[in-house]
Amino acid sequence: MRLSNSILNRIGFQAAAVLLALIFTTLVMALVGAQPLQAYGLIVSGALSSTTKIADVLVSWVPLLLVTAGLLITFSAGLWNIGIEGQITLGAIFATGMLRMLQDTSVPPAIIIILGFLAAAVGGALWASLAGGLKIFGGVNEIFGGLGMNFVATALTIWLIFGPWKRPGVGSMSGTEPFDQALWLPMIPGYRLSVWSLLLAVAAIILVYFLLQGTYFGLRLKAVGRNGRAAFLLGVPTSRYMMLSFVLCGMMAGLAGGVQVLAVYHRLIPSISSGYGFLGLLVAMLVNFNAIGAGLVALFFAALNIGSIQLPIVMRLDSTLSGVLQGSLVLFVVLMDGVRRRFLEKG
Repeated sequence: MRLSNSILNRIGFQAAAVLLALIFTTLVMALVGAQPLQAYGLIVSGALSSTTKIADVLVSWVPLLLVTAGLLITFSAGLWNIGIEGQITLGAIFATGMLRMLQDTSVPPAIIIILGFLAAAVGGALWASLAGGLKIFGGVNEIFGGLGMNFVATALTIWLIFGPWKRPGVGSMSGTEPFDQALWLPMIPGYRLSVWSLLLAVAAIILVYFLLQGTYFGLRLKAVGRNGRAAFLLGVPTSRYMMLSFVLCGMMAGLAGGVQVLAVYHRLIPSISSGYGFLGLLVAMLVNFNAIGAGLVALFFAALNIGSIQLPIVMRLDSTLSGVLQGSLVLFVVLMDGVRRRFLEKG
């Protein structure tokens, strides 16, 4: 009975948090003279009114889910992997480099695509390991180290697009030369969605779920996150587990960058990460280490991203209004969870 009451209390407080986030976003829209109901209706219709839009939501969901899967690992280790944006970018750079190196060879396109994804995973893991090394061996907080490496990754992308990988004749902010269609991940006819990328994202979140819930590694990783010193005194090699969490998260982020290159843009562009790293941080904070819940929340956030595209077209509102709702949702969920713990779980 006590357990059921605890679950009901948690659901009640989360529902209250969602309501508060909606009220806050409504007030923001009212302050700028917008019609809240019209805006919400446009977001819903922009995400769900046709099969094409639903497919676009899934296209956005894939990299977001991959990134969130990786962040759940570092969060479990008590680490804030803010450098996730740079890891996505390096994954995209490595994938692009592999495709450019092999596109004019006799290697079958399917093998090139697979090697592109492998290169993406390696690129993300290497960039994450640098952040992990700064944290573990240099004493640099992962937040500051990660932010700095994000800027370096962005600068590297710009240099490649306008330098060694520029389009014939002149560099362009539209990115590198698009790859031949044979090197695109196969799409569902008539849509931008690839079943293969969808399966990759679902497999990643399932893998993380079992890793964190059903393995000795996951148990030790959570011990490091809860109390690193106590875990070390009990014989857990904390530095090794922290580094492994960075590497695994970087691999997931790198695969997200590979999806952006191989299944979405088919080239390297300056903003290849599309903000999925920071959005993944919001999702990971919201679900409190729940991998299955992460899939649903990431899908909701992806729908907000796609649906909000209608706002500047119809209402002359900035599409970042969806970000206000996403951010306020996380803020109020965390706030209400703190209130619940403070007043209902004293004993």
